[in-house]
Amino acid sequence: MKITVSDVEHVARLARLQLTAAEKELFAGQMDAILGYVEKLKELDTDGISATSHAVPMENAFREDAVRPAIGAEKALANAPERAATFFKVPKVIE
Repeated sequence: MKITVSDVEHVARLARLQLTAAEKELFAGQMDAILGYVEKLKELDTDGISATSHAVPMENAFREDAVRPAIGAEKALANAPERAATFFKVPKVIE
């Protein structure tokens, strides 16, 4: 598949990019090379190979949810820079 400057202009218009003539030529060549590489990959025999989303096997590392007692306001606020009663005190951000 040959990528033309017209194709690059179309993609640039969709992406709201302004490209110089030199950039259009450069990107046309680069995009053509990328698609050429993809075409080369299509030549590989992938029969019998299952699709994967990761290169290495992944497993879920999350623990099961379990109900536990709360740690309490005093312990939660122990390292707070400022506090007001049982709340974190933060600077006002809305004027």
